[in-house]
Amino acid sequence: MFRILPVAGPVLAAVMLGAACAAWAEVPTGQTIDGIRCDTSEGAVFHIHQHVTILDRGGAIPIPSDVGRPALANCLYWIHTHTPDGIIHVESPLFRTFTLGNFFDIWGQPLSPTAVGPVRVKKGALRVYVDGNRYAGDPRKIELTLHADIVLEAGPPYVVPTPFTDWNGN
Repeated sequence: MFRILPVAGPVLAAVMLGAACAAWAEVPTGQTIDGIRCDTSEGAVFHIHQHVTILDRGGAIPIPSDVGRPALANCLYWIHTHTPDGIIHVESPLFRTFTLGNFFDIWGQPLSPTAVGPVRVKKGALRVYVDGNRYAGDPRKIELTLHADIVLEAGPPYVVPTPFTDWNGN
């Protein structure tokens, strides 16, 4: 048998807060991911943008703002988002190839034939489009090129993707 001491409330709260902090440690905290650093400022050598749309049985799944901007670190990954509009920013201090798999790794979300971020997909039910053309390869290997328009569609139903054109100077 045990007794609850007067300090149990604050102690329990501290233990629970510690557990929550341990769970937060699972998200990126500034460590290098796929050879991509989290720097204190945006890289200026290589700067391009892409757009990614995730559709789950016809409904759009937003990509959150601030992917690649860890709350627990004062840094910014070379691949990141600013707003929840699906525009990805590649702002790197060096030229190299970046892929959609790199972005999902930084986001901390899966990307496979059966999982697209928070969406689970039956095998064979994922359709991928790059610049309006059906893509049959591994979606993790899609290269992030200037103004690439990438659609990841879990279905059915399937809709014909509308080309993204709202770059607003990006």
